[in-house]
Amino acid sequence: MTGRMFAAMVLATGAAIALAAGAGRADPFATAVVSYTAGTGAAAGYDDPTTALGGPERFTGEGVWPGDVTMFNPPWGTDELVSIGEGGSLIVAFDHPVTDAPANPYGLDLLVFGNTGFIDSGGTAGGLFGSGAGTVRVSQDGSTWYPLAGVEADGVWPTQGYTDSSGPYAADGSTPSDATKPVAPSVTWSGKTYAELLAAYDGSAGGTGIDLGPTGLPWIQYVEISVPVGAGSAAEIDALADVAPEPGTLALLAVGAGAALARRRR
Repeated sequence: MTGRMFAAMVLATGAAIALAAGAGRADPFATAVVSYTAGTGAAAGYDDPTTALGGPERFTGEGVWPGDVTMFNPPWGTDELVSIGEGGSLIVAFDHPVTDAPANPYGLDLLVFGNTGFIDSGGTAGGLFGSGAGTVRVSQDGSTWYPLAGVEADGVWPTQGYTDSSGPYAADGSTPSDATKPVAPSVTWSGKTYAELLAAYDGSAGGTGIDLGPTGLPWIQYVEISVPVGAGSAAEIDALADVAPEPGTLALLAVGAGAALARRRR
């Protein structure tokens, strides 16, 4: 590799790091609805696609059964979710590139929040309810699409609105969780209590974590969630978020790139 080629590589690495850092400073959530088709079997009344914009819900059931959104008490209001039935789809856009960034925790780049929740089995998570179909495709320009195989949009992990809600059905949370931080994929949920799961979330708001790596794209700006005909269920979507890079990792990558260039120059 020539010195010029090496310098270009380091500069590209630096640009990727800067892009990731810039994305973290932008609005981390989807900001525009491009299109929406409800499809067959979409939940009645859940037909406002703009509910998928902005951050995930943290408090639900106002005026009926108010409570913090927790992993056992997901959002359920018609002004909090949009439903996608068989043959339906939702396309949203971010106001910045969502990058496949090496500084992102666990290699995850995108989060999708739905209305799944853990089944309360005597105080522990005994199953997952509300999870449904929802295939995901991504695009840089809104025209050419790349599928993400094996990803269920409305899946684990259920949303946790606050880090300090005293119980799974409490209404006393005051410290918002981080909706740009994924739950560690190594976490297991079956049989765990609310307190154990809260500790395992480690400040995360949950959401289905998606790695953009399999697409081969360095970044995307559009996301499509659709439900195939014959899926037998609908998908309910609350929000989409750009995963924030870990500050420590970002700094190490920048230092490493600079050191490599300095060594090469010597």
